[in-house]
Amino acid sequence: MFDNPKELIPVIDKLGYVIEEELATVLFLLLRLEKPLLLEGNPGVGKTQIAYILSDLMGFELVRLQCYEGLDVNNAIYEWNYQKQLLAIKIHESGQKSEQEKEDLIFGEDYLLKRPLLEAIDSDKRKVLLIDEIDRSDEEFEAFLLELLSDFQISIPELGTIKAKHKPIVILTSNRTRELSDALKRRCLYHWVNYPSMEKELKIIKKHIPHIESALAEQIANYVHKMRNLKLDKAPGIAETIDWAKGIAALEGDDNSIYNSLSCLLKSEHDMTLVSSELFNK
Repeated sequence: MFDNPKELIPVIDKLGYVIEEELATVLFLLLRLEKPLLLEGNPGVGKTQIAYILSDLMGFELVRLQCYEGLDVNNAIYEWNYQKQLLAIKIHESGQKSEQEKEDLIFGEDYLLKRPLLEAIDSDKRKVLLIDEIDRSDEEFEAFLLELLSDFQISIPELGTIKAKHKPIVILTSNRTRELSDALKRRCLYHWVNYPSMEKELKIIKKHIPHIESALAEQIANYVHKMRNLKLDKAPGIAETIDWAKGIAALEGDDNSIYNSLSCLLKSEHDMTLVSSELFNK
Protein backbone atom coordinates (compact mmCIF):
# COMPACT_ATOMS: atom_id res chain seq x y z
CA MET A 1 0.00 0.00 0.00
CA PHE A 2 2.84 2.38 0.86
CA ASP A 3 6.27 2.20 -0.77
CA ASN A 4 8.16 4.13 1.90
CA PRO A 5 7.61 5.77 5.32
CA LYS A 6 7.42 9.31 3.94
CA GLU A 7 4.25 8.42 2.05
CA LEU A 8 2.54 7.76 5.38
CA ILE A 9 3.15 11.24 6.80
CA PRO A 10 0.68 13.32 4.71
CA VAL A 11 -1.98 10.59 4.84
CA ILE A 12 -1.83 10.31 8.64
CA ASP A 13 -1.69 14.09 8.90
CA LYS A 14 -5.03 14.28 7.05
CA LEU A 15 -6.48 11.89 9.61
CA GLY A 16 -5.70 14.44 12.31
CA TYR A 17 -2.48 13.06 13.79
CA VAL A 18 0.76 15.05 13.56
CA ILE A 19 3.52 12.52 12.94
CA GLU A 20 7.29 12.76 12.49
CA GLU A 21 9.40 10.60 10.18
CA GLU A 22 10.76 8.39 12.98
CA LEU A 23 7.31 7.19 14.04
CA ALA A 24 6.18 6.97 10.40
CA THR A 25 9.11 4.61 9.77
CA VAL A 26 8.11 2.38 12.68
CA LEU A 27 4.51 2.22 11.45
CA PHE A 28 5.71 1.45 7.93
CA LEU A 29 7.75 -1.48 9.30
CA LEU A 30 4.77 -2.62 11.38
CA LEU A 31 2.65 -2.87 8.23
CA ARG A 32 5.41 -4.33 6.05
CA LEU A 33 6.85 -6.89 8.52
CA GLU A 34 3.51 -7.72 10.21
CA LYS A 35 5.11 -7.64 13.67
CA PRO A 36 3.45 -6.29 16.82
CA LEU A 37 4.48 -2.80 17.91
CA LEU A 38 5.14 -1.82 21.53
CA LEU A 39 4.68 1.89 22.21
CA GLU A 40 6.01 3.20 25.51
CA GLY A 41 5.88 6.72 26.91
CA ASN A 42 4.36 9.00 29.51
CA PRO A 43 0.57 9.09 29.87
CA GLY A 44 -1.14 11.46 27.47
CA VAL A 45 1.40 11.52 24.64
CA GLY A 46 -0.91 9.93 22.06
CA LYS A 47 0.08 6.24 22.14
CA THR A 48 -3.46 4.86 22.15
CA GLN A 49 -4.53 7.26 19.42
CA ILE A 50 -1.99 5.69 17.04
CA ALA A 51 -4.01 2.45 17.02
CA TYR A 52 -7.19 4.36 16.13
CA ILE A 53 -5.34 6.20 13.36
CA LEU A 54 -4.12 2.87 11.93
CA SER A 55 -7.68 1.55 12.05
CA ASP A 56 -8.88 4.54 10.02
CA LEU A 57 -5.87 4.38 7.71
CA MET A 58 -6.31 0.72 6.81
CA GLY A 59 -10.09 0.55 7.07
CA PHE A 60 -9.92 -2.27 9.63
CA GLU A 61 -12.14 -2.58 12.70
CA LEU A 62 -10.33 -1.89 15.99
CA VAL A 63 -10.56 -4.37 18.87
CA ARG A 64 -9.37 -2.98 22.20
CA LEU A 65 -8.25 -4.84 25.30
CA GLN A 66 -7.88 -2.48 28.27
CA CYS A 67 -5.42 -4.07 30.69
CA TYR A 68 -5.66 -3.90 34.48
CA GLU A 69 -4.30 -5.72 37.51
CA GLY A 70 -5.82 -9.19 37.75
CA LEU A 71 -6.72 -9.45 34.06
CA ASP A 72 -7.03 -13.14 33.19
CA VAL A 73 -7.80 -15.50 30.31
CA ASN A 74 -11.56 -15.35 30.88
CA ASN A 75 -11.66 -11.61 30.32
CA ALA A 76 -8.95 -11.32 27.67
CA ILE A 77 -9.12 -14.43 25.49
CA TYR A 78 -12.20 -16.60 25.92
CA GLU A 79 -14.81 -17.92 28.32
CA TRP A 80 -17.29 -20.76 28.09
CA ASN A 81 -20.99 -19.92 28.09
CA TYR A 82 -21.78 -21.95 31.18
CA GLN A 83 -25.53 -21.30 31.16
CA LYS A 84 -25.82 -22.47 27.56
CA GLN A 85 -23.66 -25.52 28.36
CA LEU A 86 -25.86 -26.47 31.33
CA LEU A 87 -28.96 -26.13 29.19
CA ALA A 88 -27.43 -28.38 26.52
CA ILE A 89 -26.47 -30.96 29.14
CA LYS A 90 -30.04 -31.00 30.46
CA ILE A 91 -31.50 -31.36 26.96
CA HIS A 92 -29.19 -34.27 26.06
CA GLU A 93 -28.99 -36.03 29.46
CA SER A 94 -31.68 -38.55 28.52
CA GLY A 95 -30.46 -38.99 24.96
CA GLN A 96 -28.44 -41.77 23.38
CA LYS A 97 -25.15 -39.86 23.12
CA SER A 98 -22.10 -41.17 24.96
CA GLU A 99 -20.42 -39.10 27.68
CA GLN A 100 -17.60 -38.24 25.28
CA GLU A 101 -20.08 -37.12 22.61
CA LYS A 102 -21.87 -34.95 25.15
CA GLU A 103 -18.57 -33.41 26.24
CA ASP A 104 -17.54 -32.75 22.63
CA LEU A 105 -20.91 -31.11 22.04
CA ILE A 106 -20.81 -28.61 24.90
CA PHE A 107 -17.18 -27.67 24.27
CA GLY A 108 -17.80 -26.65 20.68
CA GLU A 109 -17.37 -23.14 19.28
CA ASP A 110 -21.11 -22.48 19.62
CA TYR A 111 -20.57 -22.33 23.38
CA LEU A 112 -17.46 -20.14 23.27
CA LEU A 113 -17.60 -16.47 24.28
CA LYS A 114 -14.86 -14.65 22.41
CA ARG A 115 -13.02 -11.93 24.30
CA PRO A 116 -10.87 -9.28 22.54
CA LEU A 117 -7.74 -11.37 21.85
CA LEU A 118 -9.63 -14.31 20.38
CA GLU A 119 -11.99 -11.98 18.55
CA ALA A 120 -9.03 -10.37 16.77
CA ILE A 121 -7.45 -13.73 15.89
CA ASP A 122 -10.52 -15.74 14.91
CA SER A 123 -12.05 -13.22 12.51
CA ASP A 124 -12.96 -13.44 8.84
CA LYS A 125 -11.61 -9.91 8.38
CA ARG A 126 -8.29 -8.40 9.35
CA LYS A 127 -8.46 -6.19 12.43
CA VAL A 128 -6.38 -3.79 14.47
CA LEU A 129 -5.78 -5.17 17.96
CA LEU A 130 -4.98 -2.62 20.67
CA ILE A 131 -3.61 -4.06 23.92
CA ASP A 132 -3.73 -0.90 25.98
CA GLU A 133 -1.60 -0.25 29.08
CA ILE A 134 -0.07 -3.72 29.15
CA ASP A 135 2.09 -2.61 32.09
CA ARG A 136 -1.03 -2.53 34.28
CA SER A 137 -1.54 -6.29 33.88
CA ASP A 138 0.29 -8.95 35.89
CA GLU A 139 3.49 -10.58 34.71
CA GLU A 140 1.60 -13.88 34.43
CA PHE A 141 -0.71 -12.37 31.85
CA GLU A 142 2.26 -11.53 29.63
CA ALA A 143 2.89 -15.28 29.30
CA PHE A 144 -0.57 -15.69 27.75
CA LEU A 145 0.36 -13.13 25.12
CA LEU A 146 3.61 -14.67 23.90
CA GLU A 147 2.00 -17.28 21.66
CA LEU A 148 -0.25 -14.67 20.08
CA LEU A 149 2.55 -12.14 19.56
CA SER A 150 4.96 -14.62 17.99
CA ASP A 151 2.73 -17.03 16.06
CA PHE A 152 -0.61 -15.18 15.84
CA GLN A 153 -2.41 -18.14 17.37
CA ILE A 154 -4.16 -19.05 20.62
CA SER A 155 -4.34 -22.47 22.26
CA ILE A 156 -7.60 -23.51 23.92
CA PRO A 157 -7.31 -26.83 25.79
CA GLU A 158 -10.78 -28.07 24.82
CA LEU A 159 -10.54 -27.04 21.15
CA GLY A 160 -6.84 -27.04 20.26
CA THR A 161 -4.89 -24.27 18.53
CA ILE A 162 -6.73 -21.50 16.72
CA LYS A 163 -4.54 -19.81 14.12
CA ALA A 164 -5.26 -16.34 12.79
CA LYS A 165 -7.21 -16.37 9.55
CA HIS A 166 -5.84 -12.88 8.94
CA LYS A 167 -2.96 -11.53 11.03
CA PRO A 168 -4.20 -8.56 13.04
CA ILE A 169 -2.21 -5.35 13.24
CA VAL A 170 -1.15 -5.42 16.90
CA ILE A 171 -0.36 -2.34 18.97
CA LEU A 172 0.64 -2.60 22.63
CA THR A 173 0.95 0.50 24.80
CA SER A 174 2.74 0.95 28.12
CA ASN A 175 3.11 3.88 30.51
CA ARG A 176 6.09 2.02 31.97
CA THR A 177 4.70 1.69 35.48
CA ARG A 178 6.68 -1.56 35.53
CA GLU A 179 9.32 -3.15 33.33
CA LEU A 180 7.96 -5.57 30.73
CA SER A 181 9.55 -8.96 30.14
CA ASP A 182 12.34 -9.46 27.63
CA ALA A 183 10.29 -12.28 26.07
CA LEU A 184 7.48 -9.87 25.23
CA LYS A 185 9.82 -7.15 23.97
CA ARG A 186 11.65 -9.59 21.66
CA ARG A 187 8.42 -10.25 19.81
CA CYS A 188 7.72 -6.58 19.11
CA LEU A 189 8.96 -3.59 17.24
CA TYR A 190 9.57 -0.76 19.70
CA HIS A 191 9.08 3.00 19.82
CA TRP A 192 9.29 5.50 22.66
CA VAL A 193 6.64 8.20 22.29
CA ASN A 194 7.89 11.40 23.90
CA TYR A 195 6.10 14.62 24.70
CA PRO A 196 5.94 16.68 21.51
CA SER A 197 8.39 19.44 20.76
CA MET A 198 6.97 22.95 21.03
CA GLU A 199 6.82 23.15 17.23
CA LYS A 200 4.90 19.89 17.00
CA GLU A 201 2.54 20.83 19.83
CA LEU A 202 1.81 24.09 18.04
CA LYS A 203 0.88 22.12 14.90
CA ILE A 204 -1.38 19.88 16.98
CA ILE A 205 -3.19 22.85 18.51
CA LYS A 206 -3.75 24.46 15.11
CA LYS A 207 -4.90 21.16 13.59
CA HIS A 208 -7.57 20.69 16.25
CA ILE A 209 -8.52 24.37 16.52
CA PRO A 210 -7.96 25.73 12.99
CA HIS A 211 -9.27 29.24 13.71
CA ILE A 212 -7.16 29.93 16.79
CA GLU A 213 -4.90 32.96 16.57
CA SER A 214 -1.25 32.04 15.99
CA ALA A 215 -0.02 34.22 18.87
CA LEU A 216 -2.46 32.59 21.30
CA ALA A 217 -1.54 29.09 20.11
CA GLU A 218 2.15 29.87 20.64
CA GLN A 219 1.40 31.24 24.11
CA ILE A 220 -0.49 28.07 25.04
CA ALA A 221 2.26 25.77 23.74
CA ASN A 222 4.90 27.80 25.59
CA TYR A 223 3.00 27.60 28.89
CA VAL A 224 2.50 23.84 28.53
CA HIS A 225 6.20 23.26 27.92
CA LYS A 226 7.10 25.32 30.98
CA MET A 227 4.62 23.30 33.06
CA ARG A 228 6.19 20.00 32.00
CA ASN A 229 9.46 21.19 33.50
CA LEU A 230 7.81 21.69 36.89
CA LYS A 231 7.44 18.91 39.43
CA LEU A 232 3.76 18.28 38.81
CA ASP A 233 1.76 15.30 40.03
CA LYS A 234 0.67 14.81 36.43
CA ALA A 235 2.30 16.63 33.56
CA PRO A 236 -0.29 17.73 30.98
CA GLY A 237 -0.66 15.47 27.97
CA ILE A 238 -1.62 16.40 24.44
CA ALA A 239 -5.33 15.85 25.06
CA GLU A 240 -5.21 18.27 28.01
CA THR A 241 -3.40 20.84 25.87
CA ILE A 242 -6.18 20.65 23.28
CA ASP A 243 -8.86 20.90 25.98
CA TRP A 244 -7.12 23.95 27.46
CA ALA A 245 -6.86 25.65 24.07
CA LYS A 246 -10.58 25.01 23.46
CA GLY A 247 -11.41 26.33 26.93
CA ILE A 248 -9.42 29.52 26.34
CA ALA A 249 -11.10 29.99 22.98
CA ALA A 250 -14.53 29.50 24.60
CA LEU A 251 -13.65 32.26 27.09
CA GLU A 252 -12.67 34.53 24.19
CA GLY A 253 -8.93 34.17 24.64
CA ASP A 254 -8.05 37.16 26.84
CA ASP A 255 -5.32 37.12 29.52
CA ASN A 256 -7.74 36.19 32.29
CA SER A 257 -9.15 33.26 30.30
CA ILE A 258 -5.70 31.63 30.12
CA TYR A 259 -5.51 31.45 33.91
CA ASN A 260 -9.22 30.88 34.55
CA SER A 261 -9.32 27.81 32.29
CA LEU A 262 -6.41 25.96 33.94
CA SER A 263 -8.95 23.42 35.20
CA CYS A 264 -9.01 22.05 31.64
CA LEU A 265 -5.30 21.29 31.92
CA LEU A 266 -4.35 20.49 35.52
CA LYS A 267 -5.87 17.72 37.60
CA SER A 268 -4.80 18.27 41.22
CA GLU A 269 -4.74 21.03 43.83
CA HIS A 270 -0.96 20.67 44.14
CA ASP A 271 -0.47 21.23 40.42
CA MET A 272 -2.86 24.20 40.35
CA THR A 273 -1.06 25.83 43.27
CA LEU A 274 2.40 25.22 41.81
CA VAL A 275 1.54 26.50 38.34
CA SER A 276 -0.31 29.51 39.75
CA SER A 277 2.74 30.44 41.79
CA GLU A 278 5.51 29.66 39.31
CA LEU A 279 3.96 30.84 36.05
CA PHE A 280 1.18 33.27 36.94
CA ASN A 281 2.48 34.87 40.16
CA LYS A 282 -0.79 34.10 41.95
